[in-house]
Amino acid sequence: MKTIQTQKGSRASYARMEQGAGWKTSVTSDLAQYIADLDMFYLGTANAQGQPYIQYRGGSPGFLKVLDEQTLGFADFGGNRQYISLGNLSENPQAFLFLMDYANSRRVKVWGTARVVEGDEGLEQLLRDPAYPGNVERAILFTVEAWDINCPQHIHPRFSQRQIKPVVEQLQARIAELESEVQRLTANPSAHDQP
Repeated sequence: MKTIQTQKGSRASYARMEQGAGWKTSVTSDLAQYIADLDMFYLGTANAQGQPYIQYRGGSPGFLKVLDEQTLGFADFGGNRQYISLGNLSENPQAFLFLMDYANSRRVKVWGTARVVEGDEGLEQLLRDPAYPGNVERAILFTVEAWDINCPQHIHPRFSQRQIKPVVEQLQARIAELESEVQRLTANPSAHDQP
């Protein structure tokens, strides 16, 4: 990576960063707030041979929880029952989180390790989303080793249903108001001609 950075001309800036504070290694209040607003992320794992796998995770805002300054956690529900991420984590704890905020063109990269915790009802209750009816099958805990904010360039804004719903409702209410006005004016055409 450093050789390619040198060849491509970006090595000097990353070397300065490494000599300075470097990557952030714990959850800050800014990162915690960013995580609290997320309703999705991507989890990257790899098996013992290094074969990568990316899995989409979604839920209500805040379903990925900050447990302490080094630990994130989320409830794991039944899915397609392939268990690829679980299998990978049983062989290789190295993991990666790609935290996307498409609406605001923001992304955060988080490196660390992850582990599966089964049968801990207290932890499952802590991570449970009360708005989601699914049964928690296990917890996944992610230990943060480093994180960085990624460049927003090339992120196409996308909006979730929860973000669009209030705007659509406002537009629907305005349309209903205008349709009512059209009906009133149509029913009594002379009313709008009078001064």
